[in-house]
Amino acid sequence: MGKFRRILEPGLNFLIPFLDRVGYVQSLKELAIDIPKQSAVTLDNVTLNIDGVLYLKVSDPYLASYGVEDPEFAITQLAQTTMRSELGKISLDKVFRERENLNYAIVESLNKASASWGLICFRYEIRDIKLPNRVQEAMQMQVEAERKKRAAILDSEGIREADINVAEGKRQSTILASEAEQQEQINKAQGEANALLAVAEAKAKGIRLIADALKQTDGYNAASLKVAESYVEAFGKLAKSTNTVIIPSNTSDVSSMVTQAMSIYKSLTNKSKQSRRSSEEDK
Repeated sequence: MGKFRRILEPGLNFLIPFLDRVGYVQSLKELAIDIPKQSAVTLDNVTLNIDGVLYLKVSDPYLASYGVEDPEFAITQLAQTTMRSELGKISLDKVFRERENLNYAIVESLNKASASWGLICFRYEIRDIKLPNRVQEAMQMQVEAERKKRAAILDSEGIREADINVAEGKRQSTILASEAEQQEQINKAQGEANALLAVAEAKAKGIRLIADALKQTDGYNAASLKVAESYVEAFGKLAKSTNTVIIPSNTSDVSSMVTQAMSIYKSLTNKSKQSRRSSEEDK
């Protein structure tokens, strides 16, 4: 007779004719409600056209029947106003980056307000976001500019890497050339040193052979003959090298020249022996 009496559970129930009647029928399944498209203004004053889908379920049939006249209409309006309020707190760029956080904030606000209506909101999903044509063109230009910027940066980095590689190659080439030149000079110096050493050793060996020969029985006579031959050979080459020739007055007296040369040799030999004796006495 118009007064709430009880909630009928699923299954077989009995009613008193003319006195009892079913006032409301509520489905306890999860429902998907379409949220109509609406306009909203972001924090940076950009107008968006946005719609979504709300997923909810009746948790208390009594409150859903007597707490509000039309629960679906009420939750739809609340979802729209909450969505406009949340969009006004963020800028346009964050709408796309923080879409999940935005959905979570809308569901939290709806659950606080719809608790007295016997409804539970599980999730809210933004289905479509439509931007004004000018804003969309500006965003497209921004994306193209960003791509051109990245391309320019990549090109400049490529040129820089190429210049670095060329410079590094030149540096390595210069280093290798200098090392090769240094090694060449070292090898040349070692070769000259070895040549000088070989010549010195050859001269020393020749001198030792001459000294050994002079110690023999006819060594003195052989040395005199060698000096005479050298004397004659030297006079034979004087006129070949220059037109001006200075010669001694007694060129025909070869024996006196040999005797003079051998006396010089004996004098040097005696001095060498005396110096050796004095050094041995000092020791």
